[in-house]
Amino acid sequence: MKIILAKTSGFCMGVRRAVEAALDSPNQHPQPIHTFGPLIHNPQVLNLLEERGIKSIDTVPEKGAGTILIRAHGVPPSTKLGLEKAGFNVIDATCPRVIKVQTIINKHADSGYASIIIGDKEHPEVMGLLGYAKGNGFVAATLGELEALPSFEKAIIVAQTTQNKAFYEEIKQWAASRHPRYTVFDTICGSTENRQAEIRQMSKDVEAMVVVGGKDSGNTRRLAAIAAESGKPVFHVESEEELETEALAGYQVVGLTAGASTPNWIIKRVHNALESMPVSRAGKLRFFFYRLQKTLLLTNLYGAFGAGCLCYAASTLQGIHHRFSVSLIAMLYVLTMHIVNNLTSNKANQYNDPDRAEFFRAHKISVSFLSLVSALGYLLISFSLGLLPFTIILLMSFTGLSYNLKLVPRKWFSGKALGIRDIPGSKTFFVAAAWGVIAAIFPVIAKAATPLNFITLVAFSWATVLVFARTAFYDILDMQGDRIVGKETLPILVGEEKAMLILRFALSGMGLFVLAAGLAGYLSSLGYLLLICPALMLGLLEMHGRDVAVPGLRWEFLVESVFVLAGITTFLWTAFYLN
Repeated sequence: MKIILAKTSGFCMGVRRAVEAALDSPNQHPQPIHTFGPLIHNPQVLNLLEERGIKSIDTVPEKGAGTILIRAHGVPPSTKLGLEKAGFNVIDATCPRVIKVQTIINKHADSGYASIIIGDKEHPEVMGLLGYAKGNGFVAATLGELEALPSFEKAIIVAQTTQNKAFYEEIKQWAASRHPRYTVFDTICGSTENRQAEIRQMSKDVEAMVVVGGKDSGNTRRLAAIAAESGKPVFHVESEEELETEALAGYQVVGLTAGASTPNWIIKRVHNALESMPVSRAGKLRFFFYRLQKTLLLTNLYGAFGAGCLCYAASTLQGIHHRFSVSLIAMLYVLTMHIVNNLTSNKANQYNDPDRAEFFRAHKISVSFLSLVSALGYLLISFSLGLLPFTIILLMSFTGLSYNLKLVPRKWFSGKALGIRDIPGSKTFFVAAAWGVIAAIFPVIAKAATPLNFITLVAFSWATVLVFARTAFYDILDMQGDRIVGKETLPILVGEEKAMLILRFALSGMGLFVLAAGLAGYLSSLGYLLLICPALMLGLLEMHGRDVAVPGLRWEFLVESVFVLAGITTFLWTAFYLN
């Protein structure tokens, strides 16, 4: 089955802003934290907020305490004023696009205009907008309801921000022909327009559509309705559990989109379920390779093999012979650290990588045993190389295993225990530095081939920046889940756009550095060949920037294969160039 994922699926700007405000509130504002009405229309997100102690209230109490967030849909001004008078610290999480419509209505209401809102009278956004019309507001959900309204001397027409674009065009034509003195504003959110336009086009290219989002979400229901206009089967689901397996398994090309209030982790789960659906009906050979690929990725064996390939390439670049032992140490070390990290941070995986989280829950004993065997393996091999290599790898193991531990007691630092992972942005730099050391510096010390020199610096830079890009890129994809569990990764600290800019600059700068070192005569021709790795990583980043990246096994396999390619390239260079 080919799955086409809509580029505009998932949280829109307004929803993301509201959810992030809610998640950040416990650390920034007086508690308890409430929302006035459901923050957004998505059951999974609302359950998550409930679990974090953020509850919803639907009426304005006489007295209140703590902080209350106004939902993304907005509220009437009288409601906001009432909450402030009740004693709440009010945080307005209304979507900026909705605020724009509120401002338009308020301004024209002061000038005596009637406000006609094209939308659902029971929708919270529309109810909030009516509050700005100063008693002169009207709602029409259909052309018939609009025609039934009295004729006004002066009036404005606005749309609910998630209204159907095609339907609103009909409204504009009606107004131009019947009431040309009415002023019509284009208030449908740009994100909504893009989603609707994309799903109309996508529906032409697929056999069936899956729309993911809350059943109470107006914009999600409209996406499903627009997709149904094509005559293709449409499946509106809130989670992967609602997928109709038997019906979907018969389609070769399926489109996947999601409403503006659907979180990434739900989209990932649905995508993964669709991705694995046809495999169960495939031939034995295809099924075997699918299961093999999935197991290698979920157990981190493929990523660890990539680390071994990285070490093999960096060692060869420095002219180190007998590289198998240090490459195996690198592979086993990374495998151990990855397994331990997944076992100790499975909470984050529930949102970032649901399949991996479930795998580690189901096979906790097996992967723990694999980690133990792996750790014993690299310790024994490093011990056979000498006391210094063994000491270095022992120190690196202690540092890696202590990453998730609270090293500073509560009584020493404002009543809060701290660890390495509590340092903002530490994960990206820590992982990159560890891989760089094990791949480029450790082999020189272990083999005592040559002293650390300029070529070692080149190899270390090449390996470290590649891993930095890989780790930060995964952090960009995992921003929603990391924010939920309180991780302060580099993309969360600087934002996605700046993080992408940093990665492009780092990869380009490293490539130029390696190229200059080669032109200066410090590197063999292998150095030029290994430039393919940062070039490919840059290509993957650009694919993500253009929304070509699709969550799932294939994408992760591509990223990890950049490191495997480094090993293959080095092996071929060694076989054909040196012999």
